Amino acid sequence: MRLLDWFRGRRSSGKEVAEQRLRLVLAHDRANISPGMLEILKDELIKVISRHLDVDPEKVEVKLTRDQHETRLVADIPLRPITRSRG
Repeated sequence: MRLLDWFRGRRSSGKEVAEQRLRLVLAHDRANISPGMLEILKDELIKVISRHLDVDPEKVEVKLTRDQHETRLVADIPLRPITRSRG
């Protein structure tokens, strides 16, 4: 539903933003992963994936999410456009 809200131009309220931040903090706590460890994981993911694909490291986002049943490590790794040379 958040995606539809974004398309409709609806902005998150302060309450929603605070709630999302609290969920993030709780997910970090429950998974026992510090923000520093999350940065290390991000750097290592970039390093490994960059061996095979052209990654835009400035735009990589790695975060923890938690729902009722599990904690997830979610990585959003944008790829740079492939330029093909004519040969």
